[in-house]
Order: sequence, then C-alpha cells, then structure tokens
Amino acid sequence: MNVPSLQQLVPILQLAIGPVILISGVGLLQLSLTNRLGRLIDRARLLSRDRAALGAGDTTRIDAQIAIIDRRAGILRRSITLGATTVLLVSVLILVLFVSALLQLESGALVIAVFCAALLTLIGSTIYFLQEMKLALDAVHLEIRRD
Repeated sequence: MNVPSLQQLVPILQLAIGPVILISGVGLLQLSLTNRLGRLIDRARLLSRDRAALGAGDTTRIDAQIAIIDRRAGILRRSITLGATTVLLVSVLILVLFVSALLQLESGALVIAVFCAALLTLIGSTIYFLQEMKLALDAVHLEIRRD
C-alpha cells in the first residue's frame, strides 16, 4: 500500500471533518440530557427521603411524583442511548469516508446507509427529548393545580 502524501491527505481529512460537526452538536444535546437526568435522580432521592420521613402517613402525592420521575428517567435514558448511538454511527461514517477515500473504494451506498441511520437515531433522540420536556411540564402543571 502506498502511503499518500500530505497534499493527498488534506482533501481526505476535509471530507471527514463535516460529520465531526454533527458529533459536536449531538454532544451538546447529550450534555443537556445527562444534566436533566442528574437533576431527576437528585429529585427522586429527595422525594424518597420525604416518603421515608412520613412513615405510615399519606404518601400518595410523593408516590405519584416518583412515578412521573421514573417515567421521565426512562424516556431520558432512551434519548441518551439514541444520542450515543448517533455519535457511534457518525464515528463509523468518518472512518468509512476516510478509509474509502484513502483506498479509493466506492462505498457510496454504505456512506448513505450509515448517514441515514445516524440521522434517524438523532431524530429519535430528539423526539424522546421533546416527549420528556412535555412530561416535565405536565408534572409542573399538576403541582401548580394541587397547591
């Protein structure tokens, strides 16, 4: 195998840089999602302590809040998983682009398939994110109406 010169490598690397921007954007989404999950976990711990402090008292309201948090956490987990899968697929895409250009292989169909799969997982992650935000707002509305 011939090692390409620097002048031959630069366009190949430029080709692979575009998807890196997608990884950066998904990384910001992942940061937001994991922060939300961390806050949910902290809130669930506080509610669990409150429930334990009530002992045999009425824990219906706290149990309902914990159930909503559990549901939201599951949605966030799915969103985070799909976001991480997006990053994985984009990384594979970059590798395929680089290796294909380097070895002068025709891999258009593979590139299209991996790119479409990455976008579909990103769409799924975003849909779950929107679903979790709606559930969070619904929970706030319930709290406001109860007080």
